[in-house]
Amino acid sequence: MNSDLNSKDIIFNYDIDNIPDVTSLDGIIGQDRAYQALRVGLRTDREGYNLFVSGDFGTGKLTAVRNECEKLRDDETKIKDVLYLADPASPISPYTLLLPAGRGSIFKKDMSLLCEENYHSHIKNLIEKYPEAKDYLNHLLAFPFSKTLSEVNLVLDRRGETRRPFIIESHPSFENLFGYYDGHSGHMGIHIGSYQRAAGGFLVLTAEELLAKEGLWDALKRHLDSTGMAFTDAHVQGEIGKEARIRPEPIPLYTKVILLGGDDTYETLTEKDEQFLRLFKVAPQFDYLMKSSEENIRGTVGYLYSAAKKNHIELEKSAVQELLRYSSWFAESREELTCQFSLLGDLMVEASLNSKDGKLKGEDILKAIDTRNYITSITEEKINQEIASGDLLISVTGSKIGIVNGLAVMDRGLASFGTPAVISATVAPGSEGIINIEHEAGLSGEIHDKGLLILEGYLRKMYARSFPLSVYAGICFEQNYSEVDGDSASSSELYALLSAIGELPVRQDIAVTGSVNQMGILQPVGGINEKITGFWKTCQTCGLTGKQGVIIPRSNIKSLILPREIEEAIKEGVFHIWALSNVEEGMELLTGMKSSVRDRKGNFANGSFNRQIEDRLRRLYEAGKGN
Repeated sequence: MNSDLNSKDIIFNYDIDNIPDVTSLDGIIGQDRAYQALRVGLRTDREGYNLFVSGDFGTGKLTAVRNECEKLRDDETKIKDVLYLADPASPISPYTLLLPAGRGSIFKKDMSLLCEENYHSHIKNLIEKYPEAKDYLNHLLAFPFSKTLSEVNLVLDRRGETRRPFIIESHPSFENLFGYYDGHSGHMGIHIGSYQRAAGGFLVLTAEELLAKEGLWDALKRHLDSTGMAFTDAHVQGEIGKEARIRPEPIPLYTKVILLGGDDTYETLTEKDEQFLRLFKVAPQFDYLMKSSEENIRGTVGYLYSAAKKNHIELEKSAVQELLRYSSWFAESREELTCQFSLLGDLMVEASLNSKDGKLKGEDILKAIDTRNYITSITEEKINQEIASGDLLISVTGSKIGIVNGLAVMDRGLASFGTPAVISATVAPGSEGIINIEHEAGLSGEIHDKGLLILEGYLRKMYARSFPLSVYAGICFEQNYSEVDGDSASSSELYALLSAIGELPVRQDIAVTGSVNQMGILQPVGGINEKITGFWKTCQTCGLTGKQGVIIPRSNIKSLILPREIEEAIKEGVFHIWALSNVEEGMELLTGMKSSVRDRKGNFANGSFNRQIEDRLRRLYEAGKGN
């Protein structure tokens, strides 16, 4: 079994000679599916076709929304002046009138000329001049003149405007969104908000900000409903601001509401609000990853040069090469790139601080990455100091029974780092099965609990064929005082368990990561580069022996984008990475013993670790019979 990866397997770069000569970005890349959904939602003028646009920060959601809305803003039929007029039959229910852009101010002036002497004749003249207001003006003929009837509240004056509104409401509140009523001026006291100002166009809101204000989400849904009903029922009343002390008719122009938010928020609304999917029928989802295809590489390079120009930075190709590599590192795949382009722009600007001649080179990008790592490494450094001093009991040499060095990733804001985690297992006769000590202490998440149950399934499948699995086994993350979740340590836990059952010493100079299924197949995990780097730094702290390294699932090879110093150490044979397919390969490496398959009689070969583990399980069963 030759699973020790060499430098050719480890070293990863984008070929500098094949980096395309693209000097600008033409639109958003890697989001074709989201763009198609945007077009469907924005071009469908039908009730409920509002949009919830989800995706991570920096994926271009707002830019894409703005670009697609710009293509639809030249529809002058949706650009209207909006006026509130007194209704003598219902003082608290002002009449809403729409007129072509620019006509509202003229109508307001004409209405101001109403008086007792010319009341009826003037109204009849207005009916001829403003056919759009015929119903309202005819309604006035049934009532005597009053000063209030001559007052017009022109709340939307779109003189000179030729494009549909596109409004981003950055500070949503009842008043900012829906306006307010000043309480003493009848229909003249109505002041509209951004929802009404966006009538006929597009209103962009951040979902999380909207939901953070109590009652605001419910108010938005009511306005969406009342606007939609205004097309079929002219007597539906709207509301102004937080308290409905006056109820004008809704503006019968669709306000296309576009919510920007995270995937978690979308899932929460879908599950907990039965009206959500009726009102937001289109949900463009912006991906955070894209294939590192030629087209997407060109697009990423185009973004880098556009961002460099905007920030007055001169990019050399070596810098582009390192930024592409960083993009794949962030995506955790050699075959993909991140769609969070703003992260690349941030790194580029930080790296420009290192440039000595005004030209940004690859070495400047690497130095910026090192600086980031240094700034955020206080906790990591303290952990390694505790390992070196013996306060944290971790060995990176020798062999032990029932103890394996697992690997964990710790997060602090946007920064993350890997660190070893000692996993221990003990066994004794009994029928309790595998006891998850973290769970008993309230420190285990549901996914981690599931991983422990999988281990028991593996033991039954692999060994307990001719006798019951009857054992007490305790598994623990030593010196851990925070919650453990995820299944990336399940292979480490299984190795510790097998070592304890078979009383087999396992190497401490090898750390382990990887999920495992009931068949014993190793499955890929996240954070692989941080985990490897974490154990490398621990070995540096404690002393490199030339034999230390990390076991990873073979399917994680495509995720390997390691720091240059680790690539060099592997090239020189100072550090190792073993990419394995199953647990048996891992046990061979950790114990130095051979695996085996069952012979015709169903027995494992003498001297194999499988035989030793099965024999011990049988003895544990026999010892526990009398209990």
